[in-house]
Amino acid sequence: MPRQIIPPRWKTRVRHFFLDLDARIDSTLFSSGKGARELYERYSTFMDRFYVGRWKRWVFIEPLSEAATIGLGGLILLLALAVPAFRETADEDWLKKSDLAVTFLDRYGNPIGSRGIKHNDSIPLEDFPDNLIKATLATEDRRFYDHFGIDIAGTARALVTNAQAGGVRQGGSSITQQLAKNLFLSNERTIERKVNEAFLAIWLETRLTKNEILKLYLDRAYMGGGTFGVDGAAHFYFNKSVRDINLAEAAMLAGLFKAPTKFAPHINLPAARARANVVLDNLVDAGFMTEGQVFGARRNPAFAVDRRDEASPNYFLDYAFDEMRKLVDTFPKSYTERVFVVRTSIDMNVQHAADEAIENQLRQFGRDYHATQAATVVADLDGGVRAMVGGRDYGASQFNRATDAYRQPGSSFKPYVYTTALLNGFKPTSIVVDGPVCIGNWCPQNYGHSYSGAVTLTQAITRSINVVPVKLSIALGGKDGPKAGRAKIVEVARRFGIKAPLPDTPSLPIGADEVTILEHAVAYATFPNKGKAVTPHAVLEVRTGAGDLVWRWDRDGPKPRQAIPANIAADMAGMMSHVVSEGTARRAALDGIPTAGKTGTTNSYRDAWFVGYTGNFTCAVWFGNDDYSPTNRMTGGSLPAQTWHDIMTVAHQGIEIKELGGVGAGAKLPQPPLQQVVAANGAVVSQRAPEIKPGPPPVLTRRGADTLVQIEKMLDDAAKTADKTTSANEPPKPTRPTPSSALAFPENYAAATASDAAAPRKN
Repeated sequence: MPRQIIPPRWKTRVRHFFLDLDARIDSTLFSSGKGARELYERYSTFMDRFYVGRWKRWVFIEPLSEAATIGLGGLILLLALAVPAFRETADEDWLKKSDLAVTFLDRYGNPIGSRGIKHNDSIPLEDFPDNLIKATLATEDRRFYDHFGIDIAGTARALVTNAQAGGVRQGGSSITQQLAKNLFLSNERTIERKVNEAFLAIWLETRLTKNEILKLYLDRAYMGGGTFGVDGAAHFYFNKSVRDINLAEAAMLAGLFKAPTKFAPHINLPAARARANVVLDNLVDAGFMTEGQVFGARRNPAFAVDRRDEASPNYFLDYAFDEMRKLVDTFPKSYTERVFVVRTSIDMNVQHAADEAIENQLRQFGRDYHATQAATVVADLDGGVRAMVGGRDYGASQFNRATDAYRQPGSSFKPYVYTTALLNGFKPTSIVVDGPVCIGNWCPQNYGHSYSGAVTLTQAITRSINVVPVKLSIALGGKDGPKAGRAKIVEVARRFGIKAPLPDTPSLPIGADEVTILEHAVAYATFPNKGKAVTPHAVLEVRTGAGDLVWRWDRDGPKPRQAIPANIAADMAGMMSHVVSEGTARRAALDGIPTAGKTGTTNSYRDAWFVGYTGNFTCAVWFGNDDYSPTNRMTGGSLPAQTWHDIMTVAHQGIEIKELGGVGAGAKLPQPPLQQVVAANGAVVSQRAPEIKPGPPPVLTRRGADTLVQIEKMLDDAAKTADKTTSANEPPKPTRPTPSSALAFPENYAAATASDAAAPRKN
């Protein structure tokens, strides 16, 4: 018999322990399940007493159940949406904290305007005229004292009215919502902003009384003309305190809350009066006044102070205020001052000249050229903006085309390409073959679809040849290809201060990428600055309201940086001076002042540029249309060059004219025996450079001779007429010569007499 193996005693105990544990678990689970079933049966028996069946269930029970479910989900969603809104109120000092208020001075210390909110809380609500408060409530929020921050009935009414009108005709925001937007949010029209506005309105209602909310609204709402609050607006528009305004003036002020720029009486008095009449209608409709009480205000509307002669540089002030806001963020957090006096770089004489030059050119020739807008920036060689025009009419459009609009620079971008070439071994006398070239499926064309053969870099930039910069980009890339060459061009443009995106495209070398006028103008200052790039700026000095110096540009601002060698900058100035003396920008030439620059014209004539500089200033001028529609064959050498000439003539009056390195008498360039040549295939070879001449003096062409003969005939006719009238003892009668294209625009005569005016070239 086999021997029986008896397991150790400890193993037996372990096995019994786990068997006991398993039995206990099974028993517990069985008891729990049984208890749960009994509990559920009891619950079911209890709930059966409340059972509702048939139609009652679907009419009452199911809707209530769904409403509870949806309500719970909506509550969770609202809490999630409320978090960003309440973050805006994290600052415990939100009510006392004031926004930035800046008084601006020109470079000589004369006041030129102000920006920001300078609070005036000194007038209590009880001192505000009763008719102003009623007009505000009747127009903005009739149920202000009845709602909890959001006027649900008013919002629903506005939605219905707007739906029937097919557009926005009536606003649904309460005064509390508008105050929340003014205190914490921006003016962007987004759903997120409206949601935050609603939550903040409810939050304000829990923190402030109705009268406190109304007082804050009247004190801090923007009222146009750079003013905030009804008291500031009363002083600006009527030269009186808000305490002294009459009903007609109160109605005009109450009408500004909706669209202060559109209804500002100093810009559009008829529109302001029409809006005031709507406010009077609202007073009657709301029952606050009778028709008889408002009759006098209808018959005698308010008169605003005429401020049209107060030519404030608004585009410049907007730019300076944005710069100031960024500057204040760099101050120590312990610094709590919010009211400043800022001395800026603007020269009002140059600013007025820029305004007049652009308006005169658009008024006289804008219709013929199909151009409706223009912009310009004048800067000194430190980067300080001396003048800025961001559009034709600030009252019609506050969009600053000088700082915010990105437009293709056309050929005015080519100096960055030629600078890159000079940095990589080319010379102003290097030869490039102007002939067909393609990058992939793109083949650039010159104006007139012709080629000039072997030309120097100086000749290429003077004639604004398109093929040459493209071939230079190919040569700069070498074995790495054109893409590497374009990367070098972008890197050089960045050194100059161009911060625009500049995406890599084959047409980048001829100005297909977009830049801003401000960046483009100040980047050109690198050439007369002996290769040092500077930063555009408007602020020279910042002081507190008490006069304490806080910040100064020459001490605290960024310093000039050496972007390119001085000799390269001088070579470029010499090359670009030929553009003005004998190239596409003859109209920009200044008498006795060394000048250099480059014109630019984009495809379909959508943009026309001239960017130029002297030893004192740099200036960029742009003409075009906001909707990118083409002009009527406008080139950079036409209105932009002439406008540049008019502005810079005034800018150089009464100052010491500085030399421009690389430009001067006898600008004939040295001719080495052999120079680098970029052939049609992009290969670099050697070839003897042709002699570069400053250009022959103007020779009278056939067209010029015909023009002179016409003038001579008109003078003879005028003399004969004067002789006849004098012999008859009658006062001489002036004669009006027949208009001609040469006399309607004097620069046409200069172009007609030039030796190479036979075929125009696109810049």
